[in-house]
Amino acid sequence: MGDTDTGAGRTGVLRGAMRGRDPGEEHRASTPLELLFDLTFVVAVSQAARQLHHALAEGYIGSGVASYAAVFFAIWWAWMNFTWFASAYDTDDVPYRLLTLLQMAGVLVLAAGVRSVFEDGDFAVVVVGYVVMRLAMITQWLRAAVAHREGRAGALRYASGVAVVQLGWIARLWAPPGAWAWTTFLVLVAAELAVPAWAETGSRRTPWHPGHIAERYGLFTIIVLGEVILASFTAIQSAVTGRGLSASVLLTALGGLLLVFGLWWIYFTGSDAVLLTLRTALTWGYGHYVVFAALAAIGAGTEAALAASEHHAHLSIRAAGLAVAIPVALVLLVLGGLHRATRTGAAGHAPLLTAGALVVLVLGFCAPSLGAGGAVLGMGLAVSVTLAAHLRASRSGRPSAR
Repeated sequence: MGDTDTGAGRTGVLRGAMRGRDPGEEHRASTPLELLFDLTFVVAVSQAARQLHHALAEGYIGSGVASYAAVFFAIWWAWMNFTWFASAYDTDDVPYRLLTLLQMAGVLVLAAGVRSVFEDGDFAVVVVGYVVMRLAMITQWLRAAVAHREGRAGALRYASGVAVVQLGWIARLWAPPGAWAWTTFLVLVAAELAVPAWAETGSRRTPWHPGHIAERYGLFTIIVLGEVILASFTAIQSAVTGRGLSASVLLTALGGLLLVFGLWWIYFTGSDAVLLTLRTALTWGYGHYVVFAALAAIGAGTEAALAASEHHAHLSIRAAGLAVAIPVALVLLVLGGLHRATRTGAAGHAPLLTAGALVVLVLGFCAPSLGAGGAVLGMGLAVSVTLAAHLRASRSGRPSAR
């Protein structure tokens, strides 16, 4: 690509030309600014998971899950758009840093509005924070369009597409409540998802770095797993303080730790994703919405399971077990599909992940017989066995489609 550079020597300059980065650049790693940017999303993810836990504990399962899915889309989509843009156009000059700061402020505003979405269905604050982030992103794309001749057509498509959809989000605030509000939400989600496919078609592909993208997704996975650990620890600490260390608390703690460690190991087994085509890249990027949202929901489900086992929740033991089992199963199933689509280490063993997901779901249904703690421990063991079977199959020489 003729109009690209490696980005060397530009860190913190007053103003630099926003040319495309070299997609083949060696040793491309996440920058300190990207890592700081991710930390603001810890707050947003934590707020979403906490409110999901409260909704589950109060028995508002349907509305709680719907609100969680909607809020998490805004969190994930804003993070994903910045991540892919930064992989292609990270100049790290002063305007770039200030616009990133503006996006970080938008994340915190969005996080402040999460509770209102769950309690009142009020998206006003969330939309304000989201639009702030997206306006900063539009400005970044316009900078890229001015400076990067080869990527101008795609950058202008991104800027115009994002701008039009933001007008839709603002207009949606006046939509009548009920089914119409959710219909307009789904229409706007489809429009958001369509913008990258429209902007990158033909010869307009932006110069993102495949290895850098894979690393960024891996780092965010660790951040979300950290939220699961924190949520589980908080719930366990509260239970121990209230009633002491019971068998149910101990089993839940052990099972939750096994789940986190096992899912982490499965995610990072194999080579980096091979994102050679736009279709593969979109499959990888979009599929992680389910991975990230489900991982964060495991923490909320674990808290709900503990509350149910201690009789502090308006939730049956079976529902509490499924609150953990369903997100774990979703992670396993989607990872199997993503690894197959991107030819990474687990691709040849997707049936193992599917089998593990089915066992986890059965254990969730059996929670009344096993107890909430026993069910969570069983799920942790099931994920561990799934991981062990995958590793053994890999070592035995069966195909891993790397």
